[in-house]
Amino acid sequence: MEDCVFCKIIDGRIPSKKLYEDEDIFAFHDIHPVAPVHFMVIPKVHIPSLAEVDSSHQMLLGKMLALASKLAIGQGCGDGWRTIINTGRVGRQEVYHLHMHVIGGNEVLPRMIKR
Repeated sequence: MEDCVFCKIIDGRIPSKKLYEDEDIFAFHDIHPVAPVHFMVIPKVHIPSLAEVDSSHQMLLGKMLALASKLAIGQGCGDGWRTIINTGRVGRQEVYHLHMHVIGGNEVLPRMIKR
């Protein structure tokens, strides 16, 4: 999509601090990190949100999760990390290109949702 910020990052029209790239996936450091380790894993194909995935995306989603684990451990998060996929307006999705936040590097991450 021409106006998608993540598509522009994939294409190199917007600079990023790339962690990984292959034919299917792009991973880069978040520009506003909330923890010492905070990066994004995104598919190169434009999928607006997790709500738009179907069975044809199973391999891609699995590849994204496996990569997130490998990169998190490589970034020093061997004791754990958090993966977050915000979906839609209520889920607080800000960029409508499927993306996974990987967050860690703190001894204990705060609770995400207060009870």
